[in-house]
Formats: sequence, structure tokens, C-alpha cells
Amino acid sequence: MGKRRIAHSGTVACPGTQRASPPSSSRFQIGAFAFPKLISETLSAQNGKIDAVSGASYTSAGYIQSLQSALDKRA
Repeated sequence: MGKRRIAHSGTVACPGTQRASPPSSSRFQIGAFAFPKLISETLSAQNGKIDAVSGASYTSAGYIQSLQSALDKRA
């Protein structure tokens, strides 16, 4: 099987988690800050072994877990 390349199509699907309270604006700010960095690292690394974004540990962990799951399904 040929080597697959990770590409960014302009949209990213991220698994959501249901919370008891509505999301706060700080969660949106963290995502807006963290996702571009996570996507950039993913495209550079071309695998699921990327570093978490400082200050966005939960967001990073969820993104990395979701990314690895998607890569595993494509393998």
C-alpha cells in the first residue's frame, strides 16, 4: 500500500463533547488559538506524533486523539 499524505482542505471535523454548561467564550478563544497551530504541526509532521499547544492541553489532547483515530482508520 502506498504512503498516504495528510492534507488540509480548509475544514477540520473535531469530535465534540457534551457539557452540562454552555461553552464559554474562553473555550472558543482557546480553540481559535490552538487549532491553527495543531493543524500546522500535523501538516509538517505528516503523522499523529505532534506536540500539544501550551495553554490548550485539553484541546490538544482531543485533537491528537481524533487525528490518530482518523489515521488508524485510513491505515
